[in-house]
Amino acid sequence: MKIGQYEHPSQVIVAPMAGVTDQPFRNLCRELGATWLVSEMVTSDQTLWHTPKSRNRLRFSDEAGPRWIQIAGGDPQMLANAAQVNEGFGAEIIDINMGCPAKKVCKKAAGSALLKDEKLVAQILEAVVSAVDVPVTLKIRLGWSDEQQNAVKIAKIAQDSGVSLLTVHGRTRASRFTGSVNYAAIGDVVDATSIPVIANGDICSAQQARQVLDQTGAAGVMIGRAAQGNPWLINQVESYLSSGELINNPTFGEIKTRLVAHLSNLADFYGQVMGPRIARKHVGWYLARVTSAQDVDATQQKHGFTQAFNGIDTVTEQIDAIVEYFARLDEQQANCLEKKQVAA
Repeated sequence: MKIGQYEHPSQVIVAPMAGVTDQPFRNLCRELGATWLVSEMVTSDQTLWHTPKSRNRLRFSDEAGPRWIQIAGGDPQMLANAAQVNEGFGAEIIDINMGCPAKKVCKKAAGSALLKDEKLVAQILEAVVSAVDVPVTLKIRLGWSDEQQNAVKIAKIAQDSGVSLLTVHGRTRASRFTGSVNYAAIGDVVDATSIPVIANGDICSAQQARQVLDQTGAAGVMIGRAAQGNPWLINQVESYLSSGELINNPTFGEIKTRLVAHLSNLADFYGQVMGPRIARKHVGWYLARVTSAQDVDATQQKHGFTQAFNGIDTVTEQIDAIVEYFARLDEQQANCLEKKQVAA
C-alpha cells in the first residue's frame, strides 16, 4: 500500500478511535506487527488544545512512523491551519474525519455531517491538501442516510482535490454502528476512483478481511472495534492476507504480559491518577476476549473481577490483580485438561 511517499506491503490499518487509539495503544500494536495506525481524532479548533485530552492526543513526535494524525472540524481554513501545525509537530500523514457519527461531532457540522455539503467538502479538502507537504487522507461513510448516499461523489471530489487515500465505512451516519455493512457500496467507490480505497466496518477476523478485499477490490482494510482488547488481530489479519497463514491466538501468558505492560504504559503516559482510570475499559475488553476464548464458562468470575478492578486506583495494585486473575485462569485451564484426560 502506498500513501504519498510512504509505502509498505501491509494492507491493514488500525482505525482512529477516540479514547482507544492513544499513543500507548498505538505503540503496543506496532510491537505486535502493525504498520499503519491512525491517531485519535484531534479537533481543528486550536483554542481547545490547552485541555489535557487534546494535549495528550498531540503527543506523537517521538513515535515510530509513519505518524498518521486525524483532524476534525468544519471550517476549511481552521482545518488547514491545524494540519500545518500538526505537520510541524511531526505528523507524516494527515487524515480528515468525515465519518464520525457522534452527535456532539455532527452538531458542530463536522464528522459525517459534512457529507451533506459536497461543496464544503471540496473546500476543506483543497484547503488542507494545499496547506501541507505531507499526504492527506480522508475517512467517510456512505452518506448521511440511506436516502442520502453520496460516497461515490465524495470520493471523486477527494480524488480531484489531491487526497492520497480514502477510507469508507460501509454504513451511513444514520445507521451509526447497527445493521449490516454494505461492502458492495464500498466496491462501487473502488470502481469509481483511481486512488486507494480502504474498506472499513465490522471486520473481525482474518478470513473476513480476505472476503471483504475480494468482494470490494479495496486496497486494504481498516480494523476498529475488533482490535479493542485484541491488538494481536492486526498481525493475524496481515499474515493471512499476505501468506494465507493463520496465526494462533495468544496464550493466557502472552495476554497477561501485554496487558500488564499496557497498564504500566498508560500510567506513564497519563499519570498515576488518570492512567489507572483509563486502563479500566481496556482491561474489560481484554478479559472479554479471554472469556470468549475459554472452554469453561468464566463470565460470572470475570464480571465480579471487573467490578472489583474498577475500584482500584493505583497501577501497582491493578497489575497485582491481573497477575492473580490470570493465575486462577491457568489453574482452571489445568483442571479442565486433567478432567478431560481422566474421562478419556
